[in-house]
Amino acid sequence: MRFKSTNQRNKNTGTFALKFYNNIMRKIIFLCLLFLTSCASTMQSHLNNVQKNFSNGNFETTSTESANEQNNLDLLINGTALFHDNKFEQSDSLFEEFNKRNLNETSSSISREAAGLLLGGGVNSYKPYMMDSLFVSYYQIWDLLALQDWKNVRVVINQSYERQKNMSIEYKKLIEENKNKITQNSQYREIIDKNTGDWLAFSDIMNPALMYLSGIYFLNDGDFDNAITYLKRANGMMPENTFIKKDLEYAQKRIKPTNTTWQFVETGFAPRLKEKQDGIFLPNIGMIYFTFSTPYFDSDTTTLNDSQMLANVDAMFITEYQEYRTNEILRSFTSAASKATLQATMYNSHSNSAPILGILSSVYTVASSNTDVRTWATLPKYIYVSRKTESNDKKNNLIYTRIINGKITDNKTIELK
Repeated sequence: MRFKSTNQRNKNTGTFALKFYNNIMRKIIFLCLLFLTSCASTMQSHLNNVQKNFSNGNFETTSTESANEQNNLDLLINGTALFHDNKFEQSDSLFEEFNKRNLNETSSSISREAAGLLLGGGVNSYKPYMMDSLFVSYYQIWDLLALQDWKNVRVVINQSYERQKNMSIEYKKLIEENKNKITQNSQYREIIDKNTGDWLAFSDIMNPALMYLSGIYFLNDGDFDNAITYLKRANGMMPENTFIKKDLEYAQKRIKPTNTTWQFVETGFAPRLKEKQDGIFLPNIGMIYFTFSTPYFDSDTTTLNDSQMLANVDAMFITEYQEYRTNEILRSFTSAASKATLQATMYNSHSNSAPILGILSSVYTVASSNTDVRTWATLPKYIYVSRKTESNDKKNNLIYTRIINGKITDNKTIELK
């Protein structure tokens, strides 16, 4: 009988160990890939559930589920659910916590890009849109009006006004930056044109509902100078809304309206995001594929009598999102090209670990291109307003109403001072 030498036995053992290691690593990496590619669909499922609860008026259920997490997005969803559930102090507290965490909202475009550069959007903390912060102020005002905390209503309004001014400046800078990026590369221009050509461009990111609500507060408080400031701005955003014009005339004449009820009605849901894949052929590399988000819209068909459009939230979202999406597509394309080169290099190396290195680069590719589909999914699609004079009531009132799929899920009346 011939016996293998010690060196031969060690060599066979090493080969077996390497094969065993490679097999185990392949299984682990496969599971990692499976997990990473499911992140976007899992988040979409979660937000679908949130909207389902809101549609059925299950605000307490949504609040309980969101309370388990305290990231930015859960603060927003939980704060809104508590507002609808008439837990105004708790709602205001969560929105205030959001404000503390996001003191510099105008840097959100930079932080969103930095966070997504290596690890992909879905792996990181939710970076709020500028629009999100304006809606936080909007709902905080409703919370404080319901609590009749007149002093802090004024504080939130003043903060929101400064916030809108700063955001407008930052947003214009973002547009100019993206224009420069696109003009520097013809391939980028082709991708952007193909994926954004059908969208309309909107002029600004302001929130006319926030401005009008603020103007109504000051008008009822007899602070006509501030009322004129906010009502003028709201009128500029929505020049066809005759209710805003009427209240602006009252403010300019320094007359406080009486026997008047304003009703704000929110309908449908704001746009959501889903993943989309595109590809482009690069010389010496071949076809590369990259992912990015794309919006889809709620089909709200609510019709209201005696009401006028106050805010088109679809337009507000797309105005801002279109510019972020430009950055997202440019980043995803560049990242995919560099990682395709990395992956090819790994596979073509002569190392025994080349297959594993190639698979690891695939894990990195998927992880770093994981698209962020998170949005504040409970925001409305449209906000309408009506203005009526009640002959038998000398007091002024605000009514907040939420309608989803033709069903009233929230309705509250607030007496103004």
